[in-house]
Amino acid sequence: MEFFPIPFLLSIVLLLSASSSSSSTTVTLPLTVFPSLPFTHPWKNIKHLVSASLTRAQHLKTPRIKSNTSIQNVALFPRSYGAYSISLAFGTPPQSLSLVFDTGSSLVWFPCTAGYRCSNCSFPNVDAATIPKFIPKLSSSAKIIGCRNRKCSWIFGPNLKSLCRSCSPRSRKCSDTCPGYGIQYGSGATAGFLLSETLDFPEKRVPDFLVGCSVVSVHQPAGIAGFGRGPESLPSQMGLKRFSHCLVPRQFDDSPVSSPLVLDSSSESGESKNNSLIYAPFRENPSGSNAAFREYYYLTLRRILIGRKPVKFPYKYLVPNSAGNGGAIIDSGSTFTFLDKPIFEAVAEELEKQLVKYPRAKGVEAESGLRPCFDISKEESVEFPELILKFKGGATLALPPANYLALVTDTGVVCLTMITDVTFLGGGGGPAIIFGAFQQQNVLVQYDLAKDRIGFRKQRCTVN
Repeated sequence: MEFFPIPFLLSIVLLLSASSSSSSTTVTLPLTVFPSLPFTHPWKNIKHLVSASLTRAQHLKTPRIKSNTSIQNVALFPRSYGAYSISLAFGTPPQSLSLVFDTGSSLVWFPCTAGYRCSNCSFPNVDAATIPKFIPKLSSSAKIIGCRNRKCSWIFGPNLKSLCRSCSPRSRKCSDTCPGYGIQYGSGATAGFLLSETLDFPEKRVPDFLVGCSVVSVHQPAGIAGFGRGPESLPSQMGLKRFSHCLVPRQFDDSPVSSPLVLDSSSESGESKNNSLIYAPFRENPSGSNAAFREYYYLTLRRILIGRKPVKFPYKYLVPNSAGNGGAIIDSGSTFTFLDKPIFEAVAEELEKQLVKYPRAKGVEAESGLRPCFDISKEESVEFPELILKFKGGATLALPPANYLALVTDTGVVCLTMITDVTFLGGGGGPAIIFGAFQQQNVLVQYDLAKDRIGFRKQRCTVN
């Protein structure tokens, strides 16, 4: 995620447009998937998701510097342009909005004010003119953040002093508001100002919650609920000890089917309830100058196997260096897993060796943007290996074929749902592996923030 002062971001927005209180501590929300794609041909749908995943990877790899109940459940819905969404309510009285669930960024923001404008936002089932908006003047708890508010520095960091020039360190009085923010998300962008608001759940209210009130966006049909490691993220502001999700399969895109996103701020570990989870420690985030890398969840991935065969590539790609290049992160906002080219080629080569009896479908590869693809139309039965991820401490996650292969035509062609980009020939900067949402289907994933570890368990995701 890239933060800019608002005048600069507004210029980006215009450029892109021209070219195109209870004390409850646990919350469960339903996760859903976002509106359907504007294509009827399956290859175009897949190609759109490939393109969106690559754009997301480029953004994550090269961001610019910038009651006593303990659990709340929120419904998590799958959307067909590759994201999952949750509904959150802000204000007094509450106004509900659907936001994209994103573990790769931290700020929570929503479309805001009656004058909100979104360019290049003609998604199916989304009318840019009628995108739901938060109206601050209808909320008695909405307050604009001032320059002296410490939460302003969460966004602008050391640059804040130069942006709030009227606020003298020697004076206690300062009427300046916190500068407007601007964010670029790969192919999209948004700009607005910061509010202090009340985040409202059925059994819990979170007052003085920092949220972005965006007044203009590009290619952003909904706001974003940032779940990254930054102080402005939802987990940080709510003081969560852990949160977990289980993403329903893509076959339920744009349906009423959902699964719970569990937000837990209790001091209990929950291990007695989830003792079948396998855990691996998070890797320490890079300490380089790029603050965005400090928002990601880095995994202690040690090896990748296809079947029982290790995939061979240099180990340096699994460990981020001081500049933040290398390493593996997990990201709910990416559809397909991204691999730096040397890793991708090694995975593809090993998969081709093990599936050599199935003809390559080169035509589908050219049309879809995925590779390798295999023609299984003449097969009465097929056998595919598991793709196995091994982590520090011995934790192993074995992904079934449905989590890394997809049937992309009704005539019987399957393709690897992992991607790379030729522009990153040598690996490029930023994370070398971005573990996307497609590979997380039917896997319970727990972010144990209190113990700085991640837990996995394969299961059929509960659907509502």
